[in-house]
Amino acid sequence: MNLTLRIWRQQGPDTPGEMTEYRVSGISADMSFLEMLDTLNEELILRGERPVAFDHDCREGICGACGMVINGQAHGPERTTTCQLHMRHFNDGDTVDVEPWRAGAFPVVRDLVVDRSALDRIIGSGGYVTAPTGSAPEAHATPVPKEAADLAFEHAECIGCGACVAACPNGSAMLFTAAKVVHLNVLPQGAPERASRVRNMVETMDEEGFGGCTNTGECATACPKGIPLTGIARLNREFLRS
Repeated sequence: MNLTLRIWRQQGPDTPGEMTEYRVSGISADMSFLEMLDTLNEELILRGERPVAFDHDCREGICGACGMVINGQAHGPERTTTCQLHMRHFNDGDTVDVEPWRAGAFPVVRDLVVDRSALDRIIGSGGYVTAPTGSAPEAHATPVPKEAADLAFEHAECIGCGACVAACPNGSAMLFTAAKVVHLNVLPQGAPERASRVRNMVETMDEEGFGGCTNTGECATACPKGIPLTGIARLNREFLRS
């Protein structure tokens, strides 16, 4: 498979960037998108050029480190992480645009790498339980209704990749914040700090410069873990209740 890649290149956060075109040949349909970029980088290094910088870690769809906009879609044409997107979803001769997450709260560090520490600061403002927990409690020591457990697990699947922010036309982090609030607030262990948690996290989200939510739903469509849009409604109810 031969591809034409148009990749955003930017030397640093304070320098201008531009789309740069590369041709890559001999791509296997079984490669992941990141492996394809590895192939390009090997060619660039052999030519004495600077390789394309991009985030990655586990490459198993778990950590959420990898993230880029591919042909205008967060993580690309499939509902998965970029590391789990395979080249079989592209055709020989395709032109593929590759850009970093586009959001005011995610400044570009270099090329496809953006600073997503704003998400960490949202979690740091309330996405935890402060009570000392000690060793693991007995499984049935704290009764949790099945409906609450299922809801908590559904929202706890969020890996913080930032695709919801990149896909939102407003650059909103509402779905991310909702996932972190809901999965704790519905459990008994999170109940004592229920009100302060949601207030602190929403306030931090606003302070970090994320846009407001207008319920376009692009966030839930792009989420590789399927966090439901209804989580935002639950977040709003928690905020009003607090």
